[in-house]
Formats: sequence, structure tokens, C-alpha cells
Amino acid sequence: MPIEHAAVRAMPKPWGVSDLQPWSSIDGTLDAVGELWFERSDKNAAVPALLLKLLFTSGPLSIQVHPDDTFARAMGMANGKSEAWYIISAEPGAQIGIGLTRRVTPQELRASIGNGSIVELVQWRPVAKGDAFFIPAGTIHAVGAGIVLAEIQQRSDITFRLFDYGRGRELHIDDGVAVAAPWPLRPPAKPIHLTDERTALVASRHFVVERVELQAGSSWALIAEPETWILVLDGHAEIGLAMISTGEAIFAGGGRSSIEVGVNGLTALIAYPANRPAEALLQRLCEPSTQLFQPAAADDPQRTAMAEAQT
Repeated sequence: MPIEHAAVRAMPKPWGVSDLQPWSSIDGTLDAVGELWFERSDKNAAVPALLLKLLFTSGPLSIQVHPDDTFARAMGMANGKSEAWYIISAEPGAQIGIGLTRRVTPQELRASIGNGSIVELVQWRPVAKGDAFFIPAGTIHAVGAGIVLAEIQQRSDITFRLFDYGRGRELHIDDGVAVAAPWPLRPPAKPIHLTDERTALVASRHFVVERVELQAGSSWALIAEPETWILVLDGHAEIGLAMISTGEAIFAGGGRSSIEVGVNGLTALIAYPANRPAEALLQRLCEPSTQLFQPAAADDPQRTAMAEAQT
């Protein structure tokens, strides 16, 4: 199975942050970083169906909406954008907005955008570490300040901004009102515990997102779907020949590979295009070893040699 250490692209945003630790050593002092995009390291590879991101907020994002597949294709785009959020950390009082507090007409929605009352119309929810949300295309949504979250989405960058707190960026009111579902969103589905190690956070018709928690020193076989993304939230492991630690991601191109979990265990998000969780994603190979895998230092010649062997 091809295992690729994902490349990382920093995206400056007016609501971004300067310090991305411990998730990245990228310095946002001169230009605040709002998003880290994880991409395939092989630039000639097929474009993935999903896009994995980390978002860092020092201020609120715009209130926005994304089109569904039908609307996006009518615009000449490949697909729309449904997405899922996993809250990695949240300051006290941090909130996200998903859906509206009540049903409104398109005329009322347009008026609320014009006078700024859409901020009160959005359904704001407090968030905490470990919360997960699915945001179907057409849902009006926003992210408040003081949050670090992982986003898994259909690979599309079509965003219609409805309100931007006076930042002066372009708004897309006509398209946004046309695609928006102007009513409250149903409460999020509860996570489903598939096994002791696997929890299905989101299972939509576009993708599945799982959180996995693997015991220190354990060994596993990963039976990956043809496109599988793994983002480390805590700990470290060796997946195939790729050593991966907190804040790093890999792309697995399908098939079978080994996972050797390190001394601190491994907590990760796994996402793949599917409409239901894969039955045999992980298979335990053996009980935790007394010889626990330790992550190599960045300048360890053995790690360097292994990394070069993968390129």
C-alpha cells in the first residue's frame, strides 16, 4: 500500500493565529495562519476526493454556506462541499454556529445579511475538546474565536460568504441565499462505538470520520480504503515506513499496512470516502510489547534514511 507523509500548506487568514504549536512549527508572526491543508506529497498523483485541514481561530470566521453537488455542477465545478468538524481545543466560551435559530424566508435571510442581524439568527453552540459535527452542504455556519479544529470535507473550495464582520472581503449574497437551507439543523448524531478502539464520529453519504485510540506498544494491521487520511491528535506510531507524530498526517492509498504504536499510545482521526464505516479497518496483530517504539529524533540518521527510502 502506498503510504505518503502528507505535505502541509499554510493558508493566511485575517482570523488566524501566529503560534500553531504543538500542531505545527510554522511561524505565523508576519502573516497569521488560519488553515493548514494536508495534501498528497506526490504532486502527480490523482486528486483526492477529500481535503483534510486544521483551522486555528483568533477571531470569528465569516458566516458562510457551501453549495451541494447539484448546484456546484451547474456552476461547472466537480462537486459541492459537505464537511465535518472535530474540536481539538477550545477556549472557555468558544462557540460555533450551525444552522439558524428558526426558519426564515429567502427575503428575511437577505434582510438579515444586510442589517447584520444574521449574527443573532445563527444557532450558536458552545464547544469543547472532542466534540464532532457534520455540516451538510447548504447549512449556514460559522466558527468563533479561540478554537482549533480538524475539518474533513469534500474536496471543493466553493464558499459563499454571507457576512464578514466588516473585513471588506467579497460577499456572495445572491448565490448564498440561493443555496442556503434557511432553517435550524437537526441535533448532531451521537458517536457510535464500533470497537474498544474505534468510534465513528460522522458517517455521511460522502465520507466517514472515525476517532481511533490505540494502546501504547500495540501492533495492528491497517486495511485501508483506496483513499484514507490519518491525522495524529496525540502520541505517535510507525505506519508502514512512515513515522508520524502529533499534528502530522498520512495518506494511505488502500490495501494492508502495519501500525506499530509508540510509548505514548496513539489517538488519531481516520477519514475515508464511504457511506458507512469499514468493517475491517483495524486488526490487532499482538498484545502491547514490552519494547515500546520510541519516536526518532528529527536528526536521527535512521529516520532520515527511512524517509528518503519513501521518496
